[in-house]
Amino acid sequence: MTTDHGGAVMAEKDIVVETEEKELVSKNFIEQEIDKDLAEGVYDHVQTRFPPEPNGYLHIGHAKSILLNSGLAKKYNGTFHLRFDDTNPMKEDMEFVESIKEDVKWLGADWGDHLYFASNYFDQMYECAVKLIKKGKAFVCDLTAEEMREYRGTLTEPGKNSPYRDRSVEENLRLFEEMKDGKYQDGEKVLRAKIDMASPNINMRDPIIYRVAHMTHHNTGDKWCIYPMYDFAHPIEDAIEHITHSICTLEFEDHRPLYDWVVKECEFDPAPRQIEFSKLYLTNVVTGKRYIKKLVMDGIVDGWDDPRLVSIAALRRRGFTPESIKMFVEMCGVSKSQSSVDYAMLEYCIREDLKMKKPRMMAVLDPIKLVIDNYPEGEVEYLDVENNLENPELGMRKVPFGRELYIERNDFMIEPPKKYFRLFPGNEVRLMHAYFVKCVSYETDAEGNVTVVHCTYDPETKCGTGFTGRKVKGTIHWVSAPQAKKAEVRLYENLIDEEKGVYNKEDGSLNLNPNSLQILKECYVEDSFSEAGPCDSFQFVRNGYFCIDSKDSTPENLVFNRIVSLKSSFKLPKK
Repeated sequence: MTTDHGGAVMAEKDIVVETEEKELVSKNFIEQEIDKDLAEGVYDHVQTRFPPEPNGYLHIGHAKSILLNSGLAKKYNGTFHLRFDDTNPMKEDMEFVESIKEDVKWLGADWGDHLYFASNYFDQMYECAVKLIKKGKAFVCDLTAEEMREYRGTLTEPGKNSPYRDRSVEENLRLFEEMKDGKYQDGEKVLRAKIDMASPNINMRDPIIYRVAHMTHHNTGDKWCIYPMYDFAHPIEDAIEHITHSICTLEFEDHRPLYDWVVKECEFDPAPRQIEFSKLYLTNVVTGKRYIKKLVMDGIVDGWDDPRLVSIAALRRRGFTPESIKMFVEMCGVSKSQSSVDYAMLEYCIREDLKMKKPRMMAVLDPIKLVIDNYPEGEVEYLDVENNLENPELGMRKVPFGRELYIERNDFMIEPPKKYFRLFPGNEVRLMHAYFVKCVSYETDAEGNVTVVHCTYDPETKCGTGFTGRKVKGTIHWVSAPQAKKAEVRLYENLIDEEKGVYNKEDGSLNLNPNSLQILKECYVEDSFSEAGPCDSFQFVRNGYFCIDSKDSTPENLVFNRIVSLKSSFKLPKK
């Protein structure tokens, strides 16, 4: 792999071309194919789609497909469609429809007026099936599912023709209509394409294109009791919507001959073109809907949007931004070769996105009291604090300071090791944005745990006054105790035990990390958070990036999710 000038990883099949302005522009293999199609006049425009089945929540892998398809449409001044591939009423639900719309919109993919449901095309799909029967290209088959598997053959052996393959056109038309009218039970009959049982591609061995299913559909109700199969429905949907480039993942490569066959035999012109790319795989994460559903049902996670998951809803709740996910997808690149990406790269992207945008606030996650014995009782002063030292545009805020503060427990030690520069008896440190304080004593509870640290301060050392009389080696953060807001903070780690991998080899269960969630109930944050709302994110100085939980947080009871720690071992690939 190589790296472009923006630091992003380019797929091995990318090419670099010069524009008229002599600017270097990277083009992936899909863009190369689109350029070729436009140059040869195959199409005079570009029309793409994202076609999810509404049977679960979208995850990070779908984000790649959404951004790729919508990005191509935008790049070529074309049109992007959102279409729900709702041809299987057994698994589909309006809850998933609404969640998908929200996810796609949040990622910035604009479908405008182009929102479609495959089920709205059921009449046209039925007519296409009738057309195939009349052309002698489809037949009604009575074989059971088990018999059909026996007739199908193997990768090395051809299949056998169904004994029902030579039914007359008239008989097939009658039987198919009877299927539509509800005369037959589920599984009793199917409609199959008549292609080639000896084809080396098993997908072309007379595949099923319609099955009987007496089920209520979320969109069409009880109008239909026969439903098209995905491989038949999908190319018709693309053709009806005049999609030019049907961009899908690599597992559909073997299905492309069937896609092209359906479009040709149903006589659609111009025909859409299917192009495949590799899926986005993240190491040590759970994306399988079956597994996530079980985690939800077993109460291990608190829903499809639990911040430990990588559903788009979960990433949004965790505090990831659309910009960070776009950066991540761009860094992964577009290629035909399968590979896995480390979750650390996604964390790198969110850090890069947030570090200049977000204020750096003070929060104490494991508090002990600090009392400045020589500071006037009852006095409060307001210190001017920069919201982000690296970005002055974020301005300043006023932070209250007084006699009693909260500091982190690990910022004080009774008997410190060497090179410990924070508070200990007799040592002096700077309180961030404030004064030098020197530890003079401490209090403990019955178990010997420190509860209060007593200090004195030097008024001459106030931050911003230019004091140079002496230096200290340690700086610690704090919040003013009387004004502090109590908060719950949730620290997330990987849901999966990374050493063991995702799946247990013996029984296929998930190797879960028992420490994937740590809840801290007694945290204190600045009162500056009073105006913050759901999903707002911040850097907690010295602690990481956090956001306000969109589900459980209220103005009276703040709940923060840790998005990501401050540091990472992840390194960008070398150029």
